[in-house]
Amino acid sequence: MAIKCIARLSCRRVIQDHLLQASNEAAVGGGFSWANLPPELLWEVLLRIEDSESSWPQRKNVVACAGVCRSWRIIIKQIVKVPQISGKLTFPISVKQPGPKDFLLQCFIKRNRSTQTYHLYLGLTNTLLDVGKFLLAARKCRHPTCTDYIISLQAGDISKGRNAYVGRLRSNFLGTKFTVFDGQLPHAGAKMAKSRSSRLANLKQVSPRVPPGNYPMAHISYELNSLGSRGPRRMLCNMNTIPATSIGPGELVPTQAEFSLNNVNPSPPIPIFHSKSASMENFLSGHLSDQKNGGLVLTNKAPRWHEQLQCWCLNFHGRVTVASVKNFQLVVSPENRPAGPEHNKIILQFGKVGKDLFTMDYRYPISAFQAFAICLSSFDTNIACE
Repeated sequence: MAIKCIARLSCRRVIQDHLLQASNEAAVGGGFSWANLPPELLWEVLLRIEDSESSWPQRKNVVACAGVCRSWRIIIKQIVKVPQISGKLTFPISVKQPGPKDFLLQCFIKRNRSTQTYHLYLGLTNTLLDVGKFLLAARKCRHPTCTDYIISLQAGDISKGRNAYVGRLRSNFLGTKFTVFDGQLPHAGAKMAKSRSSRLANLKQVSPRVPPGNYPMAHISYELNSLGSRGPRRMLCNMNTIPATSIGPGELVPTQAEFSLNNVNPSPPIPIFHSKSASMENFLSGHLSDQKNGGLVLTNKAPRWHEQLQCWCLNFHGRVTVASVKNFQLVVSPENRPAGPEHNKIILQFGKVGKDLFTMDYRYPISAFQAFAICLSSFDTNIACE
């Protein structure tokens, strides 16, 4: 009996060794047998998988298919559409691509006061208490003259020198003006124009082949309220990298297709001014004036005063449950908006639902990264704006 067991085990070991050797030979030879399926059959299989997985967490199967081998990855990248067409966030690059055109993509932000971190999640259900699919993380860094928010693809690795670095948000001293910096050029073919403020920041005209750095791609400005005049905040967002014509019928925003994370170079830096905030103020306002022409401008939707409740009100359609000065809705500025009520749509809405829980819903033409950065500016203490 013992001899039979030993013989069976040795036979199984021989079979396992042969399988291991075959797999190693296939890997060296250019791929496993799955990669050798006829392209037409493989396309049909992967297309059915992509169509059947409409939301997370099931959508992880689509990502897994892209990681099998090179041929699978090429087909999956051709099948999966960008969020502005499909309304789905599939790969990490999706957070840098414009949201869906037909509806608001529902997300939420969790704040951790002790660590000064913020986590962005994609909502998996219509409820406000689901776990969500993690998208982005940010960490707040205070400086003597400004505040930085470092944005990363990983919750446990939020720093400028890592491959997970996506971008950053920087404020002026008063917290009334913010600049969103992208970790790389917003799309292939984009170039940064020279200007007075870019010379101040020691930024040069670059091409898509230059290693990524910090490229100004949006500016957020809060109107300075007079002393004693308390009320809702007024904000303006100048989206430099989004043409004003992108909201027209049939238009699409140029978008990134992949990350270039191997050569992260966060040092073409944003200048750090150690004197008064005038230099930073000039830097931010200079970009705002230099880039305003041709860029899409978003403004907050004016709330109405409710006599019975004695407060300012906006209709968030149940997505916001707690009154807060941070709550806002952004629409396209009337100067950029084509005629017709269909263009008076909410592009981004942000509001409080708990002590450290906030909803963030966005749509085309902005991305999750841009929307997250705009919402982070609302977290900052804007004493001069309230």
